[in-house]
Amino acid sequence: MGSLFRSEEVCLAQLFLQSASAYSCISELGERGLLEFRDLNPKVSPFQRRFVGEVRRCEEMEKTFTFLQQELRAAGRLPAPCPESPRAPAAREALRVQEQSEQLAQELREVSRSRSSLRDRLRDLRQHLHVLREGQRFTSLPAPLGSPPRPRALSEREPILDPSLHHHLDRLEMTFEAVVFVAGVIHPWRVTAFERLLWRACRGYLVASFVEMPEPMEDPATGESITWVIFLISYWGEQIGQKIRKISNCFHCQVYGYPESEASRTEAITRLHGQIQELSVTLEETEKYLAEVLDKVAQVLPTWRVQVQKMKAIYLVLNQCSFDVTKKCLIAEVWCPVRDLTQVQDALRQGSYQSGSSVECFVQRVPTTESPPTLIRTNKFTAGFQSIVDAYGVASYQEVNPAPYAIITFPFIFAIMFGDVGHGLLMFLFALWMVLYEDSPRLRQGTNEIWLTFFEGRYLILLMGAFSIYTGFIYNECFSKATAIFPSAWSVATMANHSSWSSAYLATHPSLTLDPNVTGVFQGPYPFGIDPIWSLATNHLNFLNSFKMKMSVVLGIVHMGFGVMLGVFNHVHFQQRHRLVLEFLPEMIFLLALFGYLVFLIFYKWIKFSAADSRVAPSILIHFIDMFLFTSNAENLPLYPGQVPVQMVLVVLALASVPVLLLGTPLYQWCRQRAPRTVRPRAVGERGAHLAHAQLSEVLWSMVMRNGFVGLSYVGGVVLVPVFAAFAVLTVAILLVMEGLSAFLHALRLHWVEFQNKFYVGAGYKLCPFAFAPDTWE
Repeated sequence: MGSLFRSEEVCLAQLFLQSASAYSCISELGERGLLEFRDLNPKVSPFQRRFVGEVRRCEEMEKTFTFLQQELRAAGRLPAPCPESPRAPAAREALRVQEQSEQLAQELREVSRSRSSLRDRLRDLRQHLHVLREGQRFTSLPAPLGSPPRPRALSEREPILDPSLHHHLDRLEMTFEAVVFVAGVIHPWRVTAFERLLWRACRGYLVASFVEMPEPMEDPATGESITWVIFLISYWGEQIGQKIRKISNCFHCQVYGYPESEASRTEAITRLHGQIQELSVTLEETEKYLAEVLDKVAQVLPTWRVQVQKMKAIYLVLNQCSFDVTKKCLIAEVWCPVRDLTQVQDALRQGSYQSGSSVECFVQRVPTTESPPTLIRTNKFTAGFQSIVDAYGVASYQEVNPAPYAIITFPFIFAIMFGDVGHGLLMFLFALWMVLYEDSPRLRQGTNEIWLTFFEGRYLILLMGAFSIYTGFIYNECFSKATAIFPSAWSVATMANHSSWSSAYLATHPSLTLDPNVTGVFQGPYPFGIDPIWSLATNHLNFLNSFKMKMSVVLGIVHMGFGVMLGVFNHVHFQQRHRLVLEFLPEMIFLLALFGYLVFLIFYKWIKFSAADSRVAPSILIHFIDMFLFTSNAENLPLYPGQVPVQMVLVVLALASVPVLLLGTPLYQWCRQRAPRTVRPRAVGERGAHLAHAQLSEVLWSMVMRNGFVGLSYVGGVVLVPVFAAFAVLTVAILLVMEGLSAFLHALRLHWVEFQNKFYVGAGYKLCPFAFAPDTWE
């Protein structure tokens, strides 16, 4: 089992790195992920370390990469992840990356600024064109007096001033100065307030008309596409004109020049058409060039960001090193697995060769009294079980690891509480699907945290489902119903012939009793599991309660005893022989004298008493209570001769072991170094948890599926479809998810508190090797 049984041997070592080859050596070590570096400059500020300039340069490049990433996202492009992991760049290569990235960023800024300017200019020209076109309708010659008014555009708002007053302007032009126009566009939300303020401020000395723009355009403030409103205001008087312009500025209106003569307006429209065409061609060319620059960025950015992340990580590690007195050699302290020392030396040799240094770097072990970090190597199968153990606490250095035993005991204890063939099969198939498609990027790269938890524990769920199928066959339960895989060992016909049951007797007695003492009624044990006839019995709960309680007691005591036995390996490994006498021996005496004796009574009663004398069989529970009271019960016969003295001796031994457990180790060491531990019973929890699952399953069957089968006819067959759908949904939601989680948490508590607590301290810390993290660019 290697390191899975106990954490690997880890040593403290020093790396001697030449200044010229330190970067390459750390890069090689980061690619292999072998060492955990210690900070030799804990009192030095991060801003005062030797390589702070290089770290700052990497951060500047990361800022540039962030800008490039934002530009790609704004263009609707996402760079693909780096197909292969490039190595950290050399100093000259890093300068080239920095120069090219800044050049691309500057080019993107200029092109984006130019495109934005062209878009604003094009939008401005189009708005001006629409203003001139719509203004032609308002400033055309008025109709003769008495003629019907011209129809207005459907989108035109009703002006405050009556357009029929246009003929008065002709007379006013003869006596006053000529009429002047103000034209522009305004946001549709501001039109009502703008129109009202014009009327109140100018006292009606104007003619204002409004119409919606034929096409929507982008709002430069929000980037949304809206339909602007064109306005045309005719007025006379310079003071009125100043008021109108001030009000337009307050409402953020875009005002455009509006020629007074129709010939000038026609000429302006023609000129705007030409400018729009030229700008459209220029903008199209700019968009093409911007797309080319973005393509270049999307191609090189994934590689650059991985290289810079590695380079930054290397300089952060170099900042943890110290210089020797000659300032030519860097010294680093590392935690290193002993079995990887040869790989470390090979990595240093490779790094020195890549840098062109003539002097090789080397590693040297250093004696220490510190407790090394814990290293337990796992794979995709054992990682889930190791995570359960680490959630309780990381193993202390070199202590026994519970994970290899939890691979079997955890799914089995879960299955004791969850045992059902149908439910276990659904769980097994779900986990099997995840295992078969575990390499699918769609499953691995999910964003749902609950889903990732299920996926990481797929092998654990697979074993829990397999063990649940096994215990389901033992309980003979499939979706809470018994299955007759083998013929029942109970014969109703033999009992009927022996008791001469008549039709009248059967009609008046809904419940019948099968006596196993009658020859031929009970033909022997069922081949595997519980006989299906018990599911029809009225006393099946009493029978199953007794069976599952005794089974849980036996398995619980064996599990706890195994945990106490594993403590021996820790005592021997750490050369703590006194704990064998002061802890292990009293624990085993306490466990075996009380609960081991209870297991003995269970098996002894099963063996000694048969169906013939079962009515006179004594109660184990009463015997166990009398054992602690140092008394006997005349109505409860002893199981064997001399039972009372034996029980008294066992209780005395158990009580005598308690002060040894509490005071033995502290008195031996003259200080409290380890908290006392006691053994606690836990069997009832397993039995209760499974009974709850069985009862829920039976209630769900009787309240849903049974109602669909009772009135089974042509109509009942149709009704059975939604009934089965409801049964399936409730089975998955309640029995698989909720009850599965309940059984999982209960099995977790039993492992943490009742098993690991007997030998596992869990006061260590993990070895965190320096390795380049995967690309986690946000």
